[in-house]
Amino acid sequence: GKSARATVTFAPAIPSVVAPSWGVYHDGMTIDENGTLGRRRDMRFAASNDRLPAADVVICAYTSKREAFLRRAIASVVDQDQAERVIVVIDHAPELFDVLGGDPTLGGGVAVVENAYEQGLSGARNTGVDHAISPVVAFLDDDAWADPGWLEAIRRAHADPTIVGTGGWVAPEWEDGVCPAWLPQEFWWTVGCSYRGLPTDPMAVIRNPIGASMSFARAPLKAVGGFRSGLGRIGTTPLGCEETEAAIRVRALVPGSKIVQLTGTRVGHHVPHTRTTWSYFRDRCLAEGRSKAMVVGAAGARDGLSSERRYALRVLPAGVLRGFRDVARGDLSGLYRSGAIVAGVSLAVAGYLLGRRELVPDAGAATGNSAQRSRELRSAIALLPFVAGIGLWIRHRTRTSVSGRPGRRRR
Repeated sequence: GKSARATVTFAPAIPSVVAPSWGVYHDGMTIDENGTLGRRRDMRFAASNDRLPAADVVICAYTSKREAFLRRAIASVVDQDQAERVIVVIDHAPELFDVLGGDPTLGGGVAVVENAYEQGLSGARNTGVDHAISPVVAFLDDDAWADPGWLEAIRRAHADPTIVGTGGWVAPEWEDGVCPAWLPQEFWWTVGCSYRGLPTDPMAVIRNPIGASMSFARAPLKAVGGFRSGLGRIGTTPLGCEETEAAIRVRALVPGSKIVQLTGTRVGHHVPHTRTTWSYFRDRCLAEGRSKAMVVGAAGARDGLSSERRYALRVLPAGVLRGFRDVARGDLSGLYRSGAIVAGVSLAVAGYLLGRRELVPDAGAATGNSAQRSRELRSAIALLPFVAGIGLWIRHRTRTSVSGRPGRRRR
């Protein structure tokens, strides 16, 4: 339900209104209930009159422990002087809301509001979209910061009427200064960063962006209902895929539309030590599999797993071989990375199979379906000892590494 607490805003005030489901979304384009595109003359552009579509930025936060990072994220956007509004959504963290809600040092174009929906990243982002008034809504994580030119590049991309969303490059800022030796770059998505396997061509078409740095045309995102409740991180629970599912629905709504990767834009993303442990890696991979099962249940396997097929069949095998080549060159940590790739994909598959079983509405399903789901569950359970063995081996080797067997490698 809606929160009873009042919304605190800074000048210029942001009205607590919900954008219409249909209407203008970017570059003077309109969309009607049939998904038909049109054009109108009274499109709202940015105050700078540079003829680029205006953009609001949404930053969601759930804990006061990351207040310093949140302030850095806000400043990185405000300093660009590109955003019409910076909307900071506090996700059921009243202590953080009390601190930031009356702080005039954040700037006149910054609004601090509370999540009006159920707790979680999806509800917080939907609250931000509700308060946005510009045709483009960009999203930045609270522990990330944007390089200069980030938002201008997003606005320029959305000047193309066929582009309904963008993603950007997310670079890790390791709390320990270096990446763990065992963590393969193919699995940097587990810490919310860009990973090996993403397209690097400028303006490459992608299925979905990484949530730490993304944007959507506001009206079609509103038209499809925003980010789906039940997906997305809730506090420290490492669920995900809410941006994947939303991107699929937005593209399906607007024929001929696309989401592109802006390889020229960059945000930094803080990666704490707690996210570079085997236990977090294990939980994140399992949660990703479960989330993918929910996406497939909502969008179908064709769209829900389109990117994962190439990733699993081409990117990950190449990563395993790369680790073995590193070992041949004298880098023994390559063996850890190859093992982590095998463990990670096994965990994700196990999570996916378990997630599919969780989607069963009741115990009275058809006999054939019940038998199939039982086989899937047994397959998932059979994978766990194998994955646990690899995980224990990685933990042991990284903790007992000696000279010549580094436990960390450079960024």
